[in-house]
Amino acid sequence: MPSDSKTKITCYSEDEGGFMRRSQELRGQLLRPLLAVLATLRVTPNHLTFLSLLAGLAFCPLFLWSSKVAAFGLLLLHVLLDGLDGPLARFTQRASNRGSFTDTAADQIVVAFSTVTLIHAGYAGAWPGGLYLFFYSIVVIFAMVRNALAIPYSWLVRPRFLVYAWMPVEVYLWRGSLDVVLCFLTVLLALKTLTGFFQIRRKI
Repeated sequence: MPSDSKTKITCYSEDEGGFMRRSQELRGQLLRPLLAVLATLRVTPNHLTFLSLLAGLAFCPLFLWSSKVAAFGLLLLHVLLDGLDGPLARFTQRASNRGSFTDTAADQIVVAFSTVTLIHAGYAGAWPGGLYLFFYSIVVIFAMVRNALAIPYSWLVRPRFLVYAWMPVEVYLWRGSLDVVLCFLTVLLALKTLTGFFQIRRKI
């Protein structure tokens, strides 16, 4: 569905927006045969977003009660599918604010559930994990509000991929290291929360 608004509603900063456009164009060219097959099969970007969400959520019970290797495999599948819905939307000319919002919401749901899973399993502390999740969510919300107000962040820290990549390190190599990573990232996210708040407050 084409965008129904002239304002591009995304959670990306100015620098990220340009990088994401170039990245998706490159992925669109490299994955064109796959995208063509998906389009022929009538797979929509929303289908991929939903499958990505399911894969990310399935990480949680597998990590807690079954195979951690399989859980990490599903988390990787979540990331791969998340990287396909945007290029497919552009390939099929269905890029829209609604799709961008849906994709962002799905990503945040997986961030929330995976972080809570790590806390529950004892691989992340309640305070480091909770504060990381809180400030991450606020930064994403503020980013979308700022873009809607035409005052986008110049740069952003949205480190979910770093945390995902560090999970196996925490589980298999270096117990206790994830809390250090989360604390460092939380400081950066808190700073972006503050600057985002004051910029929005000044604009409105």
